[in-house]
Amino acid sequence: MHALLGENGAGKTTLSNILTGLYRPDEGEIVLFGEAVDFQSPRDALDAGIAMVHQHFRLVSPFSVAENVVLGDHRDVGRTFLLHPRAIERRVADLSRRYGLAVDPRARIWQLSLGEQQRVEILKALYKDARILILDEPTAVLTPQEAAALFETIRAMAEDGRTVIFISHKLHEVKAVADRVTVLRRGRSLATVPASEATPRSLAALMVGREIELGRQDGRREMGEPCVQLEGVSADGDRGVSALKDVSLSVAGGEIVAVAGVAGNGQRELAETIAGMRPPTTGTIRVAGRRLRGGDPRASIAAGIAYVPEDRLGTGVAPGLSIANNVVLKSYRQPPASRGPFLLGGKIRALAQRVIDRYDVRTSGPDVPAWQLSGGNLQKIVLAREFSGQPIVLVAASPTRGLDVAGIETVHSYLRDAAADGVGVLLISEDLDEILALADRVVVMYEGAVVGERAAETATVEDLGLLMAGGEGAR
Repeated sequence: MHALLGENGAGKTTLSNILTGLYRPDEGEIVLFGEAVDFQSPRDALDAGIAMVHQHFRLVSPFSVAENVVLGDHRDVGRTFLLHPRAIERRVADLSRRYGLAVDPRARIWQLSLGEQQRVEILKALYKDARILILDEPTAVLTPQEAAALFETIRAMAEDGRTVIFISHKLHEVKAVADRVTVLRRGRSLATVPASEATPRSLAALMVGREIELGRQDGRREMGEPCVQLEGVSADGDRGVSALKDVSLSVAGGEIVAVAGVAGNGQRELAETIAGMRPPTTGTIRVAGRRLRGGDPRASIAAGIAYVPEDRLGTGVAPGLSIANNVVLKSYRQPPASRGPFLLGGKIRALAQRVIDRYDVRTSGPDVPAWQLSGGNLQKIVLAREFSGQPIVLVAASPTRGLDVAGIETVHSYLRDAAADGVGVLLISEDLDEILALADRVVVMYEGAVVGERAAETATVEDLGLLMAGGEGAR
């Protein structure tokens, strides 16, 4: 079990892409089981026994889970070159049960949440019985109990002679499962240390070159009146069945309320319903005491709701547009971005440049396409755009997923500052450490319903994890 740490842009993904045949190195060599290898394609790496769970998923949206798991695996093609779908679905279902990665083999990828899609990626790698398994943030959407079960499985693989390279930003996980840790900074290997001799603080300092504040920060905030209230809200999911079931909750001004739950239990539908992207089937939503018209994103924006979606590249920004155009996606109808029906390009670029300077976005300028930014810098753009509208409510779904420890610290500071300014923050996250570091209250969702509420100061990871899994006290 070898952990790989580093900031966004440090070279972890590039190195992994070289090991899996997606990129070819300019110099140097890869020695695999004592022999130098030269991968011409990902097929060469797969045939050599290397598989990877990528941070940005490699899935075919119209295909089913089972079809994605076996895609490219010639073992499941018979002599007639025909697949046997039911047999494959049974094997995938057995595998998902064995590793505690619940997912419907017949579901289409586009119908799944990001967390469920990540489980499919893990199943793909496990299905191919890789001798070297590279995992990029594999536990981001698992409960502590499920993560512990996955680690046990991975340890058993290592005991069988397999190698596991574990890329994570959760430093306590690195300490818990890794034998050694390699830290990358700016494309170079900075150090390799035994995990038993390192601390989360020392690893964070190695990654970013300075001390990082970890964990919960003391400091009380003044709570105002409820700024958003949900009463008996239900909504259907993409598959036409109920995904939200009679949800009632409220967030006060200056309060951070976290929604905990394993991905696929209604959190995405909850966020989209509040943001106007999904119409509720029953119930009411009120913002600052006024009833919100459901299923109308413009009405939600006008009411003062800001939304940071979990899929920052697919939903949070338009990847092909410039940073400047993404900054004004919600405000281009008003000055200074426009005058009448005309967009003012110079004003828009100047506004974007101020955002770049204020939020320290690492880019060469406002005309750079959004898809070229790293995850952390992309998230800064999304947050800057949402804050610029002076929101009453901020709905933040998995705002630090895939970010390094410095990026996480930055995003956390933005959320705390928003709450300090009187904004009601609804934080949706599967990361219990993040929830306990930020939230004032925690509500837990299971199968589309709110099944528990805890004060963050007294909540424990074990208690929340049990509720997330539908355990004792969840009903």
